[in-house]
Amino acid sequence: MKLFKTLAVAAALTFASLSVHAEEIRIGDLAVSNGWTRATPPRAVAGGGFVTITNNGSEDDLLVSASAAVSGKAELHQMSVVDNIMKMRHLPDGVPIPAGETVELKPGGFHVMFLDLKEPLKKGDTLKVSLTFEKAGTVEVPFTIEKIGAKAPAHGAHGG
Repeated sequence: MKLFKTLAVAAALTFASLSVHAEEIRIGDLAVSNGWTRATPPRAVAGGGFVTITNNGSEDDLLVSASAAVSGKAELHQMSVVDNIMKMRHLPDGVPIPAGETVELKPGGFHVMFLDLKEPLKKGDTLKVSLTFEKAGTVEVPFTIEKIGAKAPAHGAHGG
């Protein structure tokens, strides 16, 4: 019976932690969720950040900037493959968030690039990232730090 109680408590804590990571943060007509990044080696100077943004409104919005205390600056970037060559480009005009759509910043696509890291990003920690939108304003979003090389968040953020 004691083992059953222990397992039940462990399961409850696991589901509670998953719901914290998957929680949506609302700002205006936008819902922001599933913020995550990867751990970095000790002397890394850059890292990528990923998040899901849903525009529930009737007007387009624009992610215009990002910032985090751990980096000297953060930029919005897009990775793409052109003629079998992967290219990354800075998006100084921002990332469009069309009305009624969801935009996923993810590896191999749109992402936040944390530049001039002041310290390594450590697996298990949470990075606080400020995202600024043209219409909705600025919101602070927690980004979980996953293992080096992670392809997706370990907590199953895509659908809980």
